[in-house]
Amino acid sequence: MRLCDLAPAHIRAISPYQPGKPISELAREMGLAEESIVKLASNENPLGVGEKARAAMQASLADIARYPDGNGFELKDALCRRYGVAMNQIVLGNGSNDILEMVAGAFLGPDRDAIYAQHAFAVYPLATQAAGARGIEVPAKAFGHDLDAMLAAITPATRVIFIANPNNPTGTFVPGAELEAFLARVPADVLVVLDEAYTEYLAPADRYDAIAWVARFPNLLVSRTFSKAYGLAGLRVGYGIGNPAVIDLLNRVRQPFNVCIPGLAAAAAALFDDEFLQRSFELNAAGMKQLCDGFTRLGLEWIPSYGNFVTFKVGDGAGVNQRLLRQGVIVRPIGGYGMPEWLRVSIGLESENARFLEVLPAALA
Repeated sequence: MRLCDLAPAHIRAISPYQPGKPISELAREMGLAEESIVKLASNENPLGVGEKARAAMQASLADIARYPDGNGFELKDALCRRYGVAMNQIVLGNGSNDILEMVAGAFLGPDRDAIYAQHAFAVYPLATQAAGARGIEVPAKAFGHDLDAMLAAITPATRVIFIANPNNPTGTFVPGAELEAFLARVPADVLVVLDEAYTEYLAPADRYDAIAWVARFPNLLVSRTFSKAYGLAGLRVGYGIGNPAVIDLLNRVRQPFNVCIPGLAAAAAALFDDEFLQRSFELNAAGMKQLCDGFTRLGLEWIPSYGNFVTFKVGDGAGVNQRLLRQGVIVRPIGGYGMPEWLRVSIGLESENARFLEVLPAALA
């Protein structure tokens, strides 16, 4: 169609993001009962939604005929109280993906560069390409970020560096002291986006306070989400914390009413549900051990992970994935990340992890 041929070449060249396969889709394809399917593909919280978030969400439905608060006062106020920041340091997003796309819209464009690591989150190159900018992929170091190489890759056209910590899909982690030293060396005219979607799963000994760094590094934006440990993936709520001038630019490209009423209410309640967060952390730690012990018994290689998933090597990733699907188990193939021999599995409930480990040997055969 001639009209579509006239779209910018960088848009026509985009390969759309491929989400994890939904349970309902697999049920239709394979003729399986939905209740028999185990989904361990999208790094969701197997505990579901916390009771505080659920109650707040249900109470908010009385206002569902109204537009949401476009400024998200209630949630921003909760974030201010939780992290000791000001309202003008916060931008809200339709998930943290929305924050990443705002960054691209505000800071990238033709003749500008963004830097990200090999095997890092797929949205970084997608958002960069959609903005018409050039992506610079820096080779991974032990499946993770090589910060020295990323510094060396900076050009006069570089405006953004994306860093995921922990990284998805490999689960690797950069210690806080190394990140802090890296930030001190990044030019002031380059925005560093520190994507901490999985930070709540870090062990206490590994935690650091990136939000406190914002006062020292005006070119730092910390991005987080309520989709993972907080169990609100279906509501799509994320946020970014940074310098007020950076936040002002992001709000200029942000869609109005980009977070729904139930999402705003549930996220504000979830933020202070420490008991649910601790249960989620403990379940994840136990599940991580359960899966990694299983990989050891099967003689499989895996990448030590700091998130709520593990990436493991199977040889024929696509083939093993298909055989798992036929058994009603959904994991994540990551050939699109340049890792066709690997699969990523999310941590589920103990019974879900056991089901995956039970059917995996036959899928490997």
